[in-house]
Amino acid sequence: MRIIFFLLLSIAVSAKETKSIPGEYVVKFKSNNKSTLSTLANQVKIQTGMEVKTMLPSLGVTVFKTNGEKFNIASLKQNSNIALIEPNYIYSINYQKGVKPNDPSLSKLWGMINIGQPDSIGQVGVPGVDINATSAWGVQTGSADIIVAVIDTGVNYKSKDLAGNMWVNTAEKNGKKGIDDDGNGYIDDVYGWNFVPGAKDPSDPLDDQGHGSHCAGTIGAVGNDKFGIVGVAWKTRIMALKFLGADGSGSLEGALQAIDYATKNGAKVLSNSWSGGEYSEILKEAIERSYKAGALFVAAAGNNSANNDTSERYPANYDVPNVLTVAAIDNKGQLASFSNFGKNKVHIGAPGVNIYSTVLKGYDSWSGTSMATPHVSGAAVLLASQYPTMNGVQLKETILNAAKPNKLLRNKVSTAGNLDAYAALMQTKVQPDPEDPYNWTNKMEYQLATEHPYKPEQNSTWEINVPSANKIALYFEKMDIEFKYDTVKLYDVNGKLVQILTGDSPDSFSEPINGNYVKIVFETDRSVEKHGFDITKIHFK
Repeated sequence: MRIIFFLLLSIAVSAKETKSIPGEYVVKFKSNNKSTLSTLANQVKIQTGMEVKTMLPSLGVTVFKTNGEKFNIASLKQNSNIALIEPNYIYSINYQKGVKPNDPSLSKLWGMINIGQPDSIGQVGVPGVDINATSAWGVQTGSADIIVAVIDTGVNYKSKDLAGNMWVNTAEKNGKKGIDDDGNGYIDDVYGWNFVPGAKDPSDPLDDQGHGSHCAGTIGAVGNDKFGIVGVAWKTRIMALKFLGADGSGSLEGALQAIDYATKNGAKVLSNSWSGGEYSEILKEAIERSYKAGALFVAAAGNNSANNDTSERYPANYDVPNVLTVAAIDNKGQLASFSNFGKNKVHIGAPGVNIYSTVLKGYDSWSGTSMATPHVSGAAVLLASQYPTMNGVQLKETILNAAKPNKLLRNKVSTAGNLDAYAALMQTKVQPDPEDPYNWTNKMEYQLATEHPYKPEQNSTWEINVPSANKIALYFEKMDIEFKYDTVKLYDVNGKLVQILTGDSPDSFSEPINGNYVKIVFETDRSVEKHGFDITKIHFK
């Protein structure tokens, strides 16, 4: 029975499911002239029978719907007036809800300050695995001059912990109701806008899900006010842009408008804890406009335990210079089990497991790359506050150059490190981790490998001695074994279990093993036989 279940599970995981709103298509015309756009849209309506759902003249984009009938996109690609046509992809938030802690306090924010305290479910952390917030706050606590757009499910701007740091469009707040007082094309957009189609009040981006508020709290909950929690930035202006509904999902149509609103209304940092859909050239162009405007686009890597280098994830994977993609780590510095990764396409790790922050009513602990992303967005606010002339690319480069080395993230993110807000503010590069075997100077060639593929129901043992060593680490040039069910166990000279390895983990080191001896035990079941492992080097101290 277990074999059958595993095979079914493998199929489900490997199959790529792309969601879009049935019967809806986002069309970009070659002209964005308002009158011309109307004519072109009408031509498409006549040609295809599709109805116009939404017209976005400033983007040269029209959203069509087919009223439930099947439609072949290829039939429109011959239209010489159309530049691009794509399904109205659905994006969704990247989070996993955790356990609610008892009390709101700074000690619960291990991502800010980790002294080894347990997180909200009792997992004891490793001291120093945090964003170095206390040191950063000694330099900069943020500025009301920096606008950060939370592009999400909205923001609970009524929360006492968020209200003081909300972006407020004073022209609209102090103007006449029902009038576009500032002339930006949106009427009564006091805190931002609600881009969810059919919203009862589009001018109200109040959160009805909790996800956007949770992200906003980590970015910029008011600091030093003797209440609730503190954000990475004590002071900022949070622009609430809602395109994800109460169910946590939204469309390409809404994402486009939210990004462009942020770009046109002065957001320096765009925080994006959502993903989905396939490659969208239209969405990429919206991000490129934020790049040209000098903003930073921070994106969640995704929660599929997948390699973004080989499995595309959007918007995280867009090759635009201002996109900064974030993986999640736990309070021990390990890549979260759910987090996507990628040696080339994912840039940095940040706290994302059991993160305590504001929600619709009070506070809660949630997990996800959604929770890691706002740590980086908040750090970007601090950096932009300290260096207001930096553009988005410079903010990104400064944050990545200052990443704190983390051997557990080697080959998982491009920096092989975690967010360090203080090092970024100081524009310094953190020194290499002396405990990372990659940096050890003593090394020797060593060949040890399983059969390729290995045999079922195997229980093999090898022993290795390095006489002159006080500490050793094994280098696995390749490791590909059945996740969870097949394991490589490493024991030290005292018989202590040091590490259990499983799954696909090439080009990686074992944990450092004290002493000059290691016993390797390789155990397999009878369901799936994969490559196995190849040890080709030993590093030692």
